[in-house]
Formats: sequence, structure tokens, C-alpha cells
Amino acid sequence: MKPYNEEQSKKEQVEEMFDNIAPTYDRLNHIMSFNIDRVWRRRVMRIVRRSKARRIMDLATGTGDLAIAMAKRVDRTQILGIDLSEEMLSVARAKVQKQGLEERIMLEKGDAENLMMVADGSIDAVTVAFGVRNFENMERGLSEIYRTLRAEGKLVVLEFSMPKNRFVRWVYSYYAHRLLPRIGAMISKDRRAYTYLPESVEEFPAPERFAEILKSVGFSSVKLRSQSCGIAYIYEATK
Repeated sequence: MKPYNEEQSKKEQVEEMFDNIAPTYDRLNHIMSFNIDRVWRRRVMRIVRRSKARRIMDLATGTGDLAIAMAKRVDRTQILGIDLSEEMLSVARAKVQKQGLEERIMLEKGDAENLMMVADGSIDAVTVAFGVRNFENMERGLSEIYRTLRAEGKLVVLEFSMPKNRFVRWVYSYYAHRLLPRIGAMISKDRRAYTYLPESVEEFPAPERFAEILKSVGFSSVKLRSQSCGIAYIYEATK
């Protein structure tokens, strides 16, 4: 990741980047993913619903799309959404208020690698959509998630991946490196944020390696589900 400021940590760069693009984030996400991101989030929500979780923590909650979907479709849930970016949370709070979900969703600025406001074993399920690759220390963040989960609690991660099929990989790489930054710069006025996306995807561990990392921090089992020819994966891990 090429920094906005070389003296900033990755965490500070990510926070600044998402603060900058917050006003246009939702529109760009849906345009550039052709709305496939909505389908992936629904699949995450269904996994959480099957787990019968009542206390859910949505890390890297961003503008709150996943938290809102779970609050509307998973009965009797209380959801804590946490994000580094105050500007993204501001958009999320407006959406939560518009949906009348203030009593179901609480939004807090926070760091996934330091969740001291969350007690050990107090959460039934944790979700992270497109956020793990932004962790400065992945193992530390995953260990914190593990600590907050109750026994047999679920972690569900939705994350981009590099497709294994050569043709799909070529098409995806062309789109991500050539078209995505141009579209992002035109709408958000921040080309760097949409150059960072393909870079961060390429740096993220391969699906099998990420599954090993989840097990190394304590998760007892991990299921992998390829999405849209391997463009993304859903990981379901059990404590």
C-alpha cells in the first residue's frame, strides 16, 4: 500500500482513506461490483441467521449495510458495529436512523485489534465484510475476535480473493488495475483509495492460507465458500 503520508501507520492511512470516500462509498461499491456485493452480504447474513446468534458484532462495519441487513432479517438480535472511520460511521448512523433500528444497532468508533470495550466470551457471532485485509496486524485482530466470542461462537468473514482460473484472474486484474481506479477517481475524487483495493487484495493470503491462520489463533473448524468464480470467499470459523 503506497501511503498518503509515509509517516502514517497502515491503520492511520486506512482511516483517512475511508473518511475521504465515505460520502460516495455505497454508490461506488454497488456500481463497481454490479450489485454482486449485495448477494454476497445476503449469504453472510443467512449463515449468521442459521447460527441463531443474538449478540452480533460487525467489525469494519463501514456504512452499516451488513449490520442493517442482519437487524432486519435475524430475529431478536442486538448488533454492535465497529469501524475506524468516523465519516463512514456517520453515514451508517443516518441509515440506521432512517430504518428505525437505533434500538437494535449500536455504532462505535474502534479498532478491531483492540476491542477492550467488549468482554471475553460476550458475543455469539462476529462478521467482517471486506475488512480483514485492512488489519494492520491480522493475527492480533483475529485473536481479539476469538477472545470476544463465546464457546462455539461463529466468525463469518467476507473477503476479496484473487481468482484461480487464469481467464477470470486476467479479466479481474484488468478491471481492478485499469478501470476501477479511474471510475473511483471520477466519482469519489480519490484515485488512491481505489488503487489500494486491488493492491490489498493481491497482498491478502490465499484462501487456504487464511484458513490456516484462523486455525492458528484458535478456531476449531473453518469452512471456505468461493463466490463468483473466486472473486471473493466467505469463511465460516467456529470457536
